[in-house]
Amino acid sequence: MKDRLERIVILTGAGISAESGVATFRGPGGLWEGHRVEDVATPEAFRHDPALVQRFYDLRRAALGTVAPNPAHMALARLDAEWPGELLLVTQNVDDLHERAGSRRLLHMHGALKSAWCLACDGRFPHAGPLAGWPPCPGCGARGRLRPDIVWFGEMPYHMPRIHDALLMADLFVSIGTSGNVYPAAGFVDIARESGARTLELNLDPSMTSDRFAESRLGPAGSLVPEFVEDLLRRR
Repeated sequence: MKDRLERIVILTGAGISAESGVATFRGPGGLWEGHRVEDVATPEAFRHDPALVQRFYDLRRAALGTVAPNPAHMALARLDAEWPGELLLVTQNVDDLHERAGSRRLLHMHGALKSAWCLACDGRFPHAGPLAGWPPCPGCGARGRLRPDIVWFGEMPYHMPRIHDALLMADLFVSIGTSGNVYPAAGFVDIARESGARTLELNLDPSMTSDRFAESRLGPAGSLVPEFVEDLLRRR
């Protein structure tokens, strides 16, 4: 295990935003707020019923206005601002709470609700309003070609080469609020551990990968993450 502590990779999942009131979508029977995953979160669903998919994500996007960053988001933004070494915050979440808290060294591996992807010109653009009305692409002007810039089931997560390189070089890997049952993120702990990094899980309940971490701390992210950041900055 590496003795120094300079390079940190942090992964966040739905658990960190749930404390802000962001719906985790997945409910009883695997439904996403009453919809089957196959109906709203696959490329095939978008081809079959694009209006339904657009409405579903328009509602998710609008709901961001009703939530705010919680102490866990704020603590990670503080770490981003004060950590003198390398830091990469990777989130599986598509909300904008990390940005609103102030995090800058941040990657959205599953896309972002406030981004649109044009299937005509392949451009990605900031977009905070609805897509159901098929607004024109800000880049090429094409109508009817914008889709949510979200990684759906069957699609490749974003930024994987950069994330993989950061994990190989990490001295510390921390997973916060993740279930551990979605790959490739569930395998990040293995890459980091095999490269000699210390590994820490902060979660409300044990995850599917808890036994692969050197240490697991259980409790609300809003309490655990500020404590972790305070201790890390005090000992730097």
